[in-house]
This record gives sequence, structure tokens and C-alpha cells, in this order.
Amino acid sequence: MSGAVFVYRLKMIYLIILFTILFFILAWRRLDLAVMFLIAALPAYLIRFNVFGLPSTLLSVMIWVVFIVWVIKNFSRVKNNFLENFKKENKKIKIRYPFAWEMVLLLLIAFMAADIANFSASSLGIWKAYFFEPVILFIVVLNIMKGEKGKNKILSALAVSALAVSFLAVYQKITGQLIDNSLWAAAATRRVVSFFGYPNAVGLYLGPLVLVMIGWLTSVILVGRNDKEKSVVRNDIIAIIFISLTIITSVLAIYFTKSKGAMMGVASGLVVFGLMANKKIRWAVIIILILISALIASNQPLRHRALKYLTLNDFSGQVRRAQWHETWQMLTDGRVLTGAGLANYQATIINYHIPGMFIKNFDDPDAQRKLVFNNIYRAAHWQPLEIYLYPHNIFLNFWSELGLAGLLLFVWIIGKFFVIGICDLFGNLEMQKNKYLLIGLISAMIVIVMHGAVDVPYFKNDLSVIFWLLVAMASLINLENKYGKNL
Repeated sequence: MSGAVFVYRLKMIYLIILFTILFFILAWRRLDLAVMFLIAALPAYLIRFNVFGLPSTLLSVMIWVVFIVWVIKNFSRVKNNFLENFKKENKKIKIRYPFAWEMVLLLLIAFMAADIANFSASSLGIWKAYFFEPVILFIVVLNIMKGEKGKNKILSALAVSALAVSFLAVYQKITGQLIDNSLWAAAATRRVVSFFGYPNAVGLYLGPLVLVMIGWLTSVILVGRNDKEKSVVRNDIIAIIFISLTIITSVLAIYFTKSKGAMMGVASGLVVFGLMANKKIRWAVIIILILISALIASNQPLRHRALKYLTLNDFSGQVRRAQWHETWQMLTDGRVLTGAGLANYQATIINYHIPGMFIKNFDDPDAQRKLVFNNIYRAAHWQPLEIYLYPHNIFLNFWSELGLAGLLLFVWIIGKFFVIGICDLFGNLEMQKNKYLLIGLISAMIVIVMHGAVDVPYFKNDLSVIFWLLVAMASLINLENKYGKNL
């Protein structure tokens, strides 16, 4: 190690220690502000370092700080609430948090998946960063972010984060700066990456947040407040401008990534939001869908392009199908129940991986003959295939990482999320104040599922936290519905 590198690392250690001390002080004095800062700074997972030889991130440090501070400050209450469960005669109202047993099962299944991977450093790191830390943050959020003020704090922090990520992406689109990949930086083929280093990460991060922000914005505009004081009206106007700017820049950033999966996910979320919102918006969405369908049906190039994408016959679709085929071969070769093990996909799939494939041109009826007899054509259409970190499909991701039990549990969690959300939405007239936010949360989960059909929308530090923040906000609304002031 050179002297310059040693000095740089030493400075980084000092800065991280200083940040941790200051963040601990903030958490001790105002835990809610510390959680807001953490949520706004989710991309801080990109700042990586080692603690006693173990890999960690700045995001992990913040999650542990807020959790430890919460436990210390609420130790007696947590202990008493735990002991209350074992009393035979207990008249105290027991508040059962949604997804409690699902979280316990998920942690256990993920830990067993780490065992399948022989408890490697990578598997334990993934277990900690993608499962344990999001769950403990979920617990903290559910306990300190209650009521309308609490939800608005979460939403404000997410909006700040989305605005920062999208603003940098738009700046990159305009200038071409801060993009390391020369192909993505070139004006003709420019794709923005924001803080993340690759375009799809921007769409994965911003996609669900766009629908959450739309739900929040609709709630501010349509639900309003009974109090008509000037200060309240002024605050509403500021909120509307801030949320609208966040939505606009986020949508632009997603478009500038050229990620078809992200755009399809957001489009699906928008359709679901419109159909669930109210009668006027529902009819507007239906009319727009009819017009778009008619345009595509009557325009042969558009129809051809849409069918090519939906049938996965484009370049990305063919690569995805090849990867899914390999993953299916791996799973059905004695790993249906166990999967490959946590963080063990790349090592396992190598025995089933093909080094490359011919990209077929379905527009050319003579393509197959050329592939057989034309060496120049064959060379031009040969595509080497790398071994990706995960299969690009949300369900295959969970199956290969956590096994069949993990996949089924994940499907159950998503299904329960939708059931709870829909029941709260249509089952209680008092839920009107949360109506559009709840629809936004449901639509955001739709974005995750739809984009997850062709990508990896959970297995990343920030994305796993966003997933559980959506579940936490839906849970907060559900608890308000059930327990009201007793919460």
C-alpha cells in the first residue's frame, strides 16, 4: 500500500468516526430527524469501508445508530411490552404490528440461505444489509413516525432523496459530465447514472418513489385541510411546488436512463393509480388507454415495436430469456427447495452458463439461414454473456437466493401488502385522509413488481430499505385504522 493511499484511508476513517459521533448526537437529541436524514441519504450505502475487517457502509452505520438509540431510550417500554405477552390475564390492548411474523420468518429463512452458502462473508453481509437492517429500521419507523406528522416526515425525506438523485441525473443529461462510462457519456448514446454508476439503478430507485410522491401530491391537493388560515394555505402551496418538482425531475431522470423496465413499471403504476383514484381520474385513464391502444393498433411500426418489447424479442429481452433459462436449469437441478444460497448465485450458475448467444433479428425472415451459412453475419450477431450478480427477475431472485420457502414468503408479503391496503382503502370511511397516499403506496409496489419482471428491485441496500419503508407506511395507516388514538 502506497503512502498516499494509506493517508487517504486514514482520513476516511477519521471522517467516518466524526460523522458517526455527530449522527449519534443528532439521534439522541431528535431521533425523528436522524431517521429523516437517514432516509434522505439512502445512497450513502455507496460509501463503503471495513470495520475490523468486515465490510460496511455509511447507511448501515446510520441504521444501527438509530436502532441502538431507540432501544436505549425505550428499553423499559420494550421490555414491559414483551413481558405482557406472557401474562395470562392481560387487559392491556395488544397492538399487533402487521408483518411481524413475516419479518421473523424472512430473517430465519435468509439466515438458513446463508448457511447453504457456508456462512461466507458475502452471504452474512447480504443477510445483514438486505434483510436484518431494513427490518430493524422498519421497527424504528413504526414506533416513532406515527400519525400524519410522522408519515409526512417520511415522505419529505424520500422527496429530498428523490430530488437529489434526479437533479444530478438531469444535470448529467444536459452536460454529459460525471458519467464514467464513455458510451453512456456520449451525446448520441447518453444514459444518466446519477450517484449510482449505472442507469438501471436510477430507475429502480426513483420508479416507486414517483408513485408515492403522486399519491402525496394528490392528497395535498384534493383532500386539503379544514383549517383555512393563510399560513396553512401557504404551506400547502410550498408543498405542492416541492412535490411537483420532485415528480417532474424524477420522471425526466427515469426517461433519461432509457430503462424500458423502469418506464414500463412507472406506466403500470400510473394506470393502477388512475383506476383507483376517483371516478373522474378513472374515466380519464380509461379514455387515454383506449386512445393509446387505438394508436398502436393503427400504426404498424408502433405495433411492431410494442410486440417486440412485450414478447422479449428485442436485444435486452433475448439476453434476459437466456439468463432465466440458465437460472431455471440451475434451480431444477436439485435446488428447487434450497436455491443457490445467499450471495451464491454467481458461483453456482457458472456450471449452467453459456458463454454467448446469437441475437436473433426477428424482422429478417432470412435471419436463420444467415446465421448458419454467413460467417460475417454470425460474427456481427454474436453476443458474449456475462454472469450477472442475480437473475434479472424478482421472483427468480428470491428463489435462487432464499429457496422456494423464501420465494413463497416474499409472494405472501406482497399479497398481504395489497390486501391490507385495499381493505383499508375501501373498508373505512375515516381513511379518506390517507386515501391517495395509500393508493400511491399500492401503485409503488406495482412499479416494483412490474419492473422486477426484468430487473433486480430488492437486492440492493437502498432498494431493500425502500421496500420496507413502503410496507412501514402502509402498516402505519393500517394501525391508525385499527387502533386510532390507542396507537
